[in-house]
Amino acid sequence: MSWERVLGRVSFINCDPVFHSIDEGWDVLSAPPSWLTGHLLRRDCITAPIPTADYANHQEKLDLISDIGIVGREKVGSVLLFGNRPIDSMRDIALPSDSSTSSMLLRWLLNERGVDPKFVEMGPDLDSMLEECDGALIIGDRAISAANSNPSMVLMDLAKEWIEITGFPMVFGVFAARRDSQISLVREAREVMLEQYYSFLEDEQVRQSVISTSSQKINLPPDRVSAYFEDEVSNILDEDSIKGLETFLVNVCGVDSEISWIVSQSE
Repeated sequence: MSWERVLGRVSFINCDPVFHSIDEGWDVLSAPPSWLTGHLLRRDCITAPIPTADYANHQEKLDLISDIGIVGREKVGSVLLFGNRPIDSMRDIALPSDSSTSSMLLRWLLNERGVDPKFVEMGPDLDSMLEECDGALIIGDRAISAANSNPSMVLMDLAKEWIEITGFPMVFGVFAARRDSQISLVREAREVMLEQYYSFLEDEQVRQSVISTSSQKINLPPDRVSAYFEDEVSNILDEDSIKGLETFLVNVCGVDSEISWIVSQSE
């Protein structure tokens, strides 16, 4: 299948509501967040939810798709700092190799607190990370599972910390497309993905099916997964989320240019 009919997606459950039953006319490429940027730039897919920090690094080549993203609400539950000692006394923190946005956000949040530990990039395994360092940043499904098993070790939910400082939701991922992509196909992809997400929000049968599949994927109870989708993560970029996105791009990434959006044909 041509790359123009391929949709990239994050391999974590935070994208399951968007990709639960994509039409047969599309193929789906699943990968970790940091890999998707490369796939998109190499034309392995026409759209992908990439780390917000990666968009900042490649803004001249990419447009963002309106209304859709990976957004932390008042907390996100899947971007967490773990540790066995208070944050202010941490000497070193292990950062996962699979997300640039969360690592940049943690550095910024700690700087706001006046904390300056050493950062060490490692594979995303909590036990091995904490064997080497005082703290460990874990994202995605691993973070949800690790928090369920080690609740006393969760020291910071990064989305919660961000919103307490800025007043806006944290946008961890943005759906992007290359600027030289065929605009009609990008708009078609946008409509397909938004249709999937709205069916998840509005159709209880679809919602329960997605929750069941996601809970089996990460081996956690359906009620925990339901709470995650209900209270912690959203795939809609509303007005407040866009303000949060702009705040992150300017204050954390140092971006000084406006976002170029791909919107529906009618807008």
